[in-house]
Amino acid sequence: MATKPPASDPAQDAPRVTAPRHTAAGLPAVGHSLRVAQQQMGLRRTALTLLRVNQKDGFDCPGCAWPEGDKRHTAEFCENGAKAVAEEATLRRVGPDFFAAHSVADLAERSGYWLGQQGRLTGPMHLAEGASHYTPVSWDEAFRIVAEELTALGSPDEAVFYTSGRTSNEAAFLYQLFAREFGTNNLPDCSNMCHESSGSALSETIGVGKGSVSLEDLHRADLIIVAGQNPGTNHPRMLSALEKAKAGGAKIISVNPLPEAGLERFKNPQTPKGLASGTALTDLFLQIRIGGDQALFRLLNKLILETEGALDDSFVAEHTHGFEDFAKAAREADWDETLAATGLARADVEEALRLVLASERTIVCWAMGLTQHKHSVPTIREVVNFLLLRGNIGRPGAGVCPVRGHSNVQGDRTMGIFERPAPAFLDALEREFGFAPPRAHGYDVVRAIRALRDGEAKVFLAMGGNFVAASPDTDVTEAAMRRARLTVHVSTKLNRSHVVTGARALILPTLGRTERDLQAGGEQFVTVEDSMGMVHASRGRLAPASPALLSEPAIVARLARAVRPASPLPWEEFAADYGRVRDRIARVVPGFEDFNARVAHPGGFALPHAPRDERRFPTATGKANFTAAPVEYPRLPAGRLLLQTLRSHDQYNTTIYGLDDRYRGITNGRRVVLVHPEDATALGYEDGAYADLVSEWRDGTERRAPRFRVVHYPTARGCAAAYYPETNVLVPLDATADTSNTPASKSLVVRLEPSRTDAPAD
Repeated sequence: MATKPPASDPAQDAPRVTAPRHTAAGLPAVGHSLRVAQQQMGLRRTALTLLRVNQKDGFDCPGCAWPEGDKRHTAEFCENGAKAVAEEATLRRVGPDFFAAHSVADLAERSGYWLGQQGRLTGPMHLAEGASHYTPVSWDEAFRIVAEELTALGSPDEAVFYTSGRTSNEAAFLYQLFAREFGTNNLPDCSNMCHESSGSALSETIGVGKGSVSLEDLHRADLIIVAGQNPGTNHPRMLSALEKAKAGGAKIISVNPLPEAGLERFKNPQTPKGLASGTALTDLFLQIRIGGDQALFRLLNKLILETEGALDDSFVAEHTHGFEDFAKAAREADWDETLAATGLARADVEEALRLVLASERTIVCWAMGLTQHKHSVPTIREVVNFLLLRGNIGRPGAGVCPVRGHSNVQGDRTMGIFERPAPAFLDALEREFGFAPPRAHGYDVVRAIRALRDGEAKVFLAMGGNFVAASPDTDVTEAAMRRARLTVHVSTKLNRSHVVTGARALILPTLGRTERDLQAGGEQFVTVEDSMGMVHASRGRLAPASPALLSEPAIVARLARAVRPASPLPWEEFAADYGRVRDRIARVVPGFEDFNARVAHPGGFALPHAPRDERRFPTATGKANFTAAPVEYPRLPAGRLLLQTLRSHDQYNTTIYGLDDRYRGITNGRRVVLVHPEDATALGYEDGAYADLVSEWRDGTERRAPRFRVVHYPTARGCAAAYYPETNVLVPLDATADTSNTPASKSLVVRLEPSRTDAPAD
């Protein structure tokens, strides 16, 4: 039998701390996966469910967007994938009795962990204006309430349509179609908070805002640079790909302010060798100072230019633009400034150069550690410069590899979830559906929060996700949401966003990936796009958690009909048969021709990628563009630290599976700040002391996150790390990346102050 959810909210401010580990996965990961799964699902359901994760005839794991190879293991999932599936397929339920027993004010005092542990939502719930509790509501009445509020707006642009990355291609396409038929491009999504910087940089430099490599390319690479990424926690199945690359002779450079167990040694639980000894993955660890990556790659580029024979002259001449301006800027890179910006030793950079020059096929992988700084876009442009110099784009075993988080965040963008849509996409929508979609750019996440704060947006709809907890500047975000007339969340489980509401609120429960989807047209499947541009089907098999659940496509279709009763769009057909949706996608979105036929192939199909497939670069110049931005890096005032926000190992974005981070040695708590022992001692904080984190912003304002246990930890000097969403309160709404407007959550200037609250009793 599955365990019951926690009745009380466990304290999270008195963690136990041991030494960090230096090995990831192995038998402990297997044991932990099965233990969590059994607690949530029970023994039989665990076996039935986990054996279908990421199988060709199964469902796509909601945990991350890492791709699968053509040949699949029987157990094609990682520890955190098992946790994600267990939380969705849990036997725990949240029904009307739960909401009758807990007021919204009561729930607002609970932690995100406690809320998530209560289980699956079973029916639509309504919070009436002035009410203290959610109460049950029929689907028809819920849709009527949304339609009433939307049609009462003075302008369609007073509505915000947010999307989480777990939404399927079919639901995402319908959602953007609904929003644009309604009359707005206010379609912020979770990409705005993560890889928007990657898309901005790659679109400008190579013409496609996605990665250029396949899984097979990783296996064939000579050198893989993993920068600003922790695969062992955030994308554990990537470790298997790195292990295979190592077996083929690849070298791996890890560039990160923190040592991460998964990049040190990987014990693959699928193999006898993995269980016995594992594989040492990293050949060179560059423990870089937060925000120093652009300076590092700029210096490497200077050194490549100065090395005879290192440049791929024919590729540069034939396929690139802007080389001379770039080369002039690169040659001005200074050793002393670079070492100050990066905190690295000269010998480490020279060793990295040796590995670079020895490689004919190089891939650079990155994640949030590169994308969430003020200078993230020029940093990623510099990574592209680095690869272009030696012809490492459009060559097998080489290229750019931004590693996405949510399992369909890339697909949502492909389907048109974007506040700044391309004119060609809007033209295709107009031809296909016969209405004129709006052309003015809409709100991204940061601008949506400002609009809600300032009363310029009045209705907020979210297709999945946990917007309140995921967004920056928590106090500002929560106040902004409370100014809305109506907040609506399509969700599988409770989260913080359900208890920070507008004057009215709706929770609309939906099917999960694991569940069977029966519609008028028969049993349905959906599709997703992984981090490397592969599109494949996802089919749930479990009975729905409640007979009252609707699928995301059905919710969108019924809502669209309620808002526009006379709409000529065939919303009922779309809800009945998702194949009809895919037929329309095939006529609107390039690369999806014959969608239904191609996705029927086991394993799906690859979307075209001109730089990878043809060495063709669809940029404004028709070539890959070198760029020459000035080098930037955070300056640190005396007595301050640079803080990056990150995940624990028991976490996926804002979903908290548990209170442990065993690779970092943290148990039973989340309010910790990791600081180098010498920095902590210099600031007057012994290991185990408690401090408030206070962020300092250029306008003189300060934000405070109270009561964090100081943990002496081998971070880069001058740097610190703490978990989000607890530290999102420290991120100013206006602290964003240039060009992409992504919150700069990875380079916050903070100071430590003695905690204003008493230490807990032993």
